[in-house]
Amino acid sequence: MSRKVFFDTDPGCDDAVMLAMALGHDEIDVVGLSTVCGNTTIENTTQNTHAILELGGYDVPVARGCGRPLVDDLDTAEWIHGENGLHGDLPDVDVDIRDIHGADAITEAAREYGDELTIAAVGPLPNLAIALAKEPRLPDLVEDIYLMGGAAMTSGNVTPMAEANFHNDPAAASRVIQDATTRMVGLDVTNRATVAPEFIEEFREAGGVRGTIAEWLDYRPDSGTYPLADAPAIHDAAVVADIIDESVLTFEEYYLDVDTTGGPCHGAVICDEHGTTDNEPNSRVAVDIDVRRYREVLETGVRAYASA
Repeated sequence: MSRKVFFDTDPGCDDAVMLAMALGHDEIDVVGLSTVCGNTTIENTTQNTHAILELGGYDVPVARGCGRPLVDDLDTAEWIHGENGLHGDLPDVDVDIRDIHGADAITEAAREYGDELTIAAVGPLPNLAIALAKEPRLPDLVEDIYLMGGAAMTSGNVTPMAEANFHNDPAAASRVIQDATTRMVGLDVTNRATVAPEFIEEFREAGGVRGTIAEWLDYRPDSGTYPLADAPAIHDAAVVADIIDESVLTFEEYYLDVDTTGGPCHGAVICDEHGTTDNEPNSRVAVDIDVRRYREVLETGVRAYASA
């Protein structure tokens, strides 16, 4: 039986691959989407979400969420993901936005589907933080809450200490970590969440929808030079791979906090790796990834999306 998943997302190329993978895979039932600012503006992430649905021929309700972080200024990444936040030949679609805020769409889905629902928040976290503030029972209503963000025991990717999603809204990330026992899927594992270069080349040569997906897969401007792996990391897709097959990621429990002080560690995850405090673990942290299985699950979903 497929798992019902609600995605809070900011497409973004790795978000686009993740959504294609989830939409195409038989093990996932995408019941709703909320958009958030992050990789680009809220106008662009909402437009991009509709374009991804249209490109694959899917119809899923989309709710527009927060257009700025709770506290900090928005720091977008069009220089990585493309002028409007997403590479490729995208359809020009009319945006049909639900008459509900993204935070309320999250709580609405939680109440409707209950413990059948998994929430996957893969961008900055103001929508989820507001949802938790309005509905503190949210973690108890749903089966699981996954986050793509943070760097528990490794370095950051936008500062030496902080990962992009958490750095873009540390206040929201801190609230979510405090208020919900989540599965945090951070750079500790997602730096290795790459796809095989030959898979990218196959799609690039095919053109059409597959050609656009190839541009999402090979999105980095420094294409061909990857210091940590043999291809760009498709960070968000690691979340979907584990929702489909829980053997993909290995989790350990730790106490976490998020630095919101505005200093050089602003947005960094503080992980009590060695138990030096008296705090009980409040998060499950992904510490290892089965890259071979991850790639198999990703390729299955993306191929199905491209063939829809």
